[in-house]
Amino acid sequence: MKKETTISVKATLSKPKVSEKKASAKKAAKADDVCADTPTEVTNQQNELPPCHADDMVTNQSATSDCLIATKPTAQIISGFPVDVLPAKLQDIVNEANATLGFPKDYIAGSMLTAMAAVIGNTHSAEAMAGWKEYAILFVALVGCPGVCKSHPLSYLMQPLIDHDAEKAAQFAEALKRYNAAMELTPKERVANGYELNPAEPRRVRFMMQDVTNEAVHRILSENPRGLILMYDELAGWVKNFNRYNSGSESEFWMSVFNHKVAMSDRKSSQSGVFIRNPFLCVIGTIQPKVLIDLAANNRNANGFMERILYVFPADQSKPKWDRTRRLPSFDIAAAWREILSRLIGIVPKADGNGEIIPEDVPFSPDALDRLYQWQNEQTDRCNADGSDTLTSIASKLEIYAIRFSLLLALADWACGGEKKLIDVDTVERAIRLAEYFRSTASKVQGIISEDALTELQLAVLSELPGSFTTAEGVAIAGKCGMPERSFKRFVKDRKGVVFAHDAHGKYTKL
Repeated sequence: MKKETTISVKATLSKPKVSEKKASAKKAAKADDVCADTPTEVTNQQNELPPCHADDMVTNQSATSDCLIATKPTAQIISGFPVDVLPAKLQDIVNEANATLGFPKDYIAGSMLTAMAAVIGNTHSAEAMAGWKEYAILFVALVGCPGVCKSHPLSYLMQPLIDHDAEKAAQFAEALKRYNAAMELTPKERVANGYELNPAEPRRVRFMMQDVTNEAVHRILSENPRGLILMYDELAGWVKNFNRYNSGSESEFWMSVFNHKVAMSDRKSSQSGVFIRNPFLCVIGTIQPKVLIDLAANNRNANGFMERILYVFPADQSKPKWDRTRRLPSFDIAAAWREILSRLIGIVPKADGNGEIIPEDVPFSPDALDRLYQWQNEQTDRCNADGSDTLTSIASKLEIYAIRFSLLLALADWACGGEKKLIDVDTVERAIRLAEYFRSTASKVQGIISEDALTELQLAVLSELPGSFTTAEGVAIAGKCGMPERSFKRFVKDRKGVVFAHDAHGKYTKL
């Protein structure tokens, strides 16, 4: 995302005071990049009448009539999320929730996709290449400054899953009571009192987890083979839990889960080892831009962990004002969303003799595969030409996500009334647009993280460079700051796509 730098330091032949430049450059970066009201480079959707809502509106839609809400001029509300890739019924929900509840469209759509992915779980897969199956596993971060309304859309969209789990928890409590009562009897007494001779211990069926230890994640995941979603109001708590009870890193476990690979746990505190053949686990939570550096700590920005996360990052980061002027919803938003999600929840998957779910394949049409491969080849050519490890890593994960988006959108179409579960060329085109949105937000996040990681000399050079420059101009400016030509060219190459954009041969723009 392009920006105007607020730093203007007169270039002299003497070496600048880099410590002063570092402080001013970082201050400008935080002020301009993180919480500025600036447009994105992707196609934007206009929000309509965006009031914010009071807390009690999240779980009780009827309360909206008496709430103070916020409004902002329509022209200022710009959302980069391509809402029109969703089925028409979901678009209606996004637009109505935005107009009447004040939820930013990006956060609604991102939460919506993750909720649908979680309930689909292991029931369906897509195969873009022989022997390579993908599932709708999403790791999502809702990025935004304080007060921009991130948590409310997340809670609202997850409410049907919360209600589902509450009902299942009550059923589990009754089943456990009956099981314990049976186990207190002799086998003969069990039969006489209407119990099974050898009752099976009940397990709690659920979709959601919140703030659990990683050991508990293994156990709960083993009890719910269909799949789960881990939700954090503050996503930084997720990575802080990685080393909460042991000195080892849990990043590898989560990267394995992302890849739908076998997960095992054999810790001393467990009575028996946990073996999960097909782990399905989505993750979603909110995070402030200034905390992104914590997400990238402990080598997580170098081992591929950060690139596995999809960043929902609206351009508009201003805090809305309250106002009593707004219209009532034209339909029951919560009921419409619940109806669509319920169709996905109602899927009854087949299982093998060991209880493992047998996924139903959602096929690609031949022209859909052609388009997917064409797009992948184009991205590969671009990565090879740019030579940026960061952009290549982002692109590699987005190739996986493009298949997952295709699967997810095909099932969303079906849940909204479609007759067939098929990935056609239109589905792939929509999946590609989603991937391109998340490419732009990933680059934006990497830019924020990179500026925190720049050396004093690099920050000094960055502050002196104009918005657009040629290689020759950049070399000259870097030389005045004390950076050799070779170091400057390496700096530009390494930060291409996250700090600098390559416009043409020998021409660059600061992001």
